[in-house]
Amino acid sequence: MKRSLSIIALLAIMAFSFNSCGGGKEDKTKAPAEEQWAPTPVEEISNTLTLSAHDEMKYDQTVLKALAGKPITLTFTHIGTMDKNVMGHNFVLLTPGTDIDNFATIALTAKDNDFIPKSLSSKIIAHTKLLGGNESDTIEFTVPEKGTYDYICTFPGHVATMRGKLIVQ
Repeated sequence: MKRSLSIIALLAIMAFSFNSCGGGKEDKTKAPAEEQWAPTPVEEISNTLTLSAHDEMKYDQTVLKALAGKPITLTFTHIGTMDKNVMGHNFVLLTPGTDIDNFATIALTAKDNDFIPKSLSSKIIAHTKLLGGNESDTIEFTVPEKGTYDYICTFPGHVATMRGKLIVQ
């Protein structure tokens, strides 16, 4: 009899836990943490671009599109709250064929220049300054040739998750 009561009590606890957790149904109103800051695809071609990043080390867009041979204005905003010494972000547009991992490794040594290596300036088309939370920078540049260009954040360790493509048509 005690064993039957123990099993019934265990089943009641399991049923209560199951129901109090939503009955096993996924709550679609709350996205998992990694999906709350998911990059949004951009289909529109524009030479006035906006890009942002958060304390979660992700750009809000991993594909940007613009027209070749015309000035491009990019406004980059760090919408997080952390200081740039802890969670700095930048936008660095690289020339085609640049070895991203090698570039990022050399950038580690350029702390005094916002992690923009002067020795690799020939590999950089444009870049913003290093931003801390709630800071913004607007730059203007021209990409003369059609193609796909990589952009990265050069703050130490960020290149692993902060990369994107600028498609110039």
